[in-house]
Amino acid sequence: MSETLWDVERLTEATRQSVPMAAQTRVEVVEAERGRVVLRMPLEGNGNHIGTMYAGALFALCEFPGGTLFSTTFDASRYYPIVKGVDISFRKFAGTDITVEASMSEEEAARIAAAADEHGKADYDLVMELKDTDGNVVAISTNRYQMRSHGI
Repeated sequence: MSETLWDVERLTEATRQSVPMAAQTRVEVVEAERGRVVLRMPLEGNGNHIGTMYAGALFALCEFPGGTLFSTTFDASRYYPIVKGVDISFRKFAGTDITVEASMSEEEAARIAAAADEHGKADYDLVMELKDTDGNVVAISTNRYQMRSHGI
């Protein structure tokens, strides 16, 4: 993908406005460029009864990047994303702030856009690792999305 960088404060605000739960969890976009985003969720305010991050918060964190990545990669005036499914596997307790990275190659983005242009919609998957501040993988998710052309 190109090195076009996005304003992370603007993307954080857009994410929080689009999905109010993103504001409640205080998720933030920390890196963004065409085809790649990194989001972070703080442990504080998203914990559970044993002092680690609540599983529901981790689930939300693995789903939020779908829309943010979409906005850096596709033309929102022509298309919109929906989530079709999420599978998450918890690997370790998440005792720190957690980050997740989502990315898509230029070739994959072109394939998805071409399919949506031809069929009005296109399915695609994103596999993401949620990591603690030491770089340990605490969860892995496989997210199934569909991009639709406006008017469907």
